[in-house]
Amino acid sequence: MFDKQPREGSDRYATASSDESAPSTSEESEEANDGNGDSEDNGGDEDGRRSTEPPSKPSSTHRDRKAARDADPDVRSVDSDRPSSQRDEGQEKQEEGEEPTDPDSAPIVGPRPADATGDRADPAERVRDTSSRSVEEIEANLNAADIDVDVDPDAALAGSSVEESAADEPSRGLFDDLLSGEPIFQNKDVLRPSYTPRTLPHREDQINNTATILVAALRGETPSNILIYGKTGTGKTASAKYVSQELESTSQKYDVPCTVEYINCEVTDTQYRVLARLANAFIEQNREFIDDRLDTLASLEADVRKGEGSLEDTEFDSVSEVTERIEELEADRDSFEPAPMTGWPTDRVYSTFFEAVEYRERVVVIMLDEIDKLVEKSGDDTLYNLSRMNTGLDTSRVSIMGISNDLKFTDFLDPRVKSSLGEEEIVFPPYDANQLRDILAHRSDLAFEDGALTEDVLPLCAAFAAQEHGDARRALDLLRTAGELAERGGANGVAESHVRRAQEKIELDRVVEVVRTLPTQSKLVLYAIVSLEHNGVHNITTGEAYNIYRRLCTEIDADVLTQRRVTDLISELDMLGIVNAVVVSKGRYGRTKEISLSVPTDKTENVLLNDSRLADLREVDPLVQSRFDGED
Repeated sequence: MFDKQPREGSDRYATASSDESAPSTSEESEEANDGNGDSEDNGGDEDGRRSTEPPSKPSSTHRDRKAARDADPDVRSVDSDRPSSQRDEGQEKQEEGEEPTDPDSAPIVGPRPADATGDRADPAERVRDTSSRSVEEIEANLNAADIDVDVDPDAALAGSSVEESAADEPSRGLFDDLLSGEPIFQNKDVLRPSYTPRTLPHREDQINNTATILVAALRGETPSNILIYGKTGTGKTASAKYVSQELESTSQKYDVPCTVEYINCEVTDTQYRVLARLANAFIEQNREFIDDRLDTLASLEADVRKGEGSLEDTEFDSVSEVTERIEELEADRDSFEPAPMTGWPTDRVYSTFFEAVEYRERVVVIMLDEIDKLVEKSGDDTLYNLSRMNTGLDTSRVSIMGISNDLKFTDFLDPRVKSSLGEEEIVFPPYDANQLRDILAHRSDLAFEDGALTEDVLPLCAAFAAQEHGDARRALDLLRTAGELAERGGANGVAESHVRRAQEKIELDRVVEVVRTLPTQSKLVLYAIVSLEHNGVHNITTGEAYNIYRRLCTEIDADVLTQRRVTDLISELDMLGIVNAVVVSKGRYGRTKEISLSVPTDKTENVLLNDSRLADLREVDPLVQSRFDGED
């Protein structure tokens, strides 16, 4: 028998000798075992000694109970009945998770591992069995075990605050960095073609002329038909929309029924679609008018029946007349059947439109933007029917305002249509560079934040656009694209370099749009030139291009045009800036055109092959025959 030496740094493990230990009563033993969850008599010994065979892997609950017993003097008194050596060495071995060794061996000195893994446990965890203990008991056990649990409250609060802040802070997503910079735009929409400004610089004369013609509508008269001409970006549509908005707002002020309906004929390009769009627009207006009228009459009927209203100063002599009028309006509303966009005969669609317009008195102005596209696609039947409507209308009046980029489109109209449609003509000339700068200055004040543009941005945009026949739309697109490039690059403002990059981008986009809208035969000629370029042939002659063109037509079963007609198509491509065709002399072989692409080859090829008719050429590699200088 020997006394166990206290461990360094703590008197917790100091154990009294056997002669100093007093046997505990059975009542004390039961109290010590109460709440432990396991019987301490693992070996079934008669004297109540605990077996020294340690568990293979002590659980955290077991460790907690064991730590609590070490700190509780009542529990230590139960173990004092055992021989000192057995209690010290056996229990020490069991706590260490090792097989017990010879009792005569020296006791293990050192920190006690928390579990079988050897990790050091938090001292507070050793006494955290609160299943049957009060807070006071746990605190007493902590004090008895001499465990230092002092914690700096400021540090604890600071750590908690950091953890909560990290948990509350949302993670940065894909768009967070993109939104972190200073904004460049204030309202980008004012630079788009769909925006109608309140003032249109350098278009005062054209606006006044248009208003002078349409003022007849405010007097209940039929305005003359108007044709507006001008190149792209000269302010035709913006001016016409501005006058139309002013006309409708003034008609409401003077309680004169007047309606303007706008149709883009580049999108709605057939007679059926135009008539169906117009019919449904006026059917919707009629239903809104009927609903407002029904609300008024229903309120009047209810007030009269309750004795709170009177029929004086109304068109009715009795409540029954009000009721009859309500029933008539409900029947009218139900009779309006919207026209489907396909499926009806054209004459039925026209009749539906005619009846919808005639339902109530008003003056109607039909604005047909890109009117030349409608004539090109469907002929002049639509214009003929619309221009003759007034001969059959009794209560309403219709006026047509046509807008066109083509000054000569009326040459293809029926003389009767031409005479009735072109009663008034207004021409919009191109803008010069100074006028474009004024337009850009006015829009940029609304579009950009203060100081977002350097001084040379607006003059450069105006100069580029002036080269394109004074196209204000091009200038606005250029300014908007330059701003977008600056914004995407994280710049604080728009500089000259952004304008030049925008010019290159827009030019490429323009080429794509021009190539996409070419007729099929022109696309075949262009694809022949692209194929020759791919095969390393430069300065292509007309004859070489025509030979490849014929093979391509055979592949997709298209009609083969004559070489003279193909030469004309090449000239058209030259005018569009897609190819460069120069007439050169071949001496005694005569003259021919040498053709080269003016646009990116790969980009042009992709646009061409996206056409459904040319898609089959993707797998075709036309052979390039030997070149003969005499071909033309």
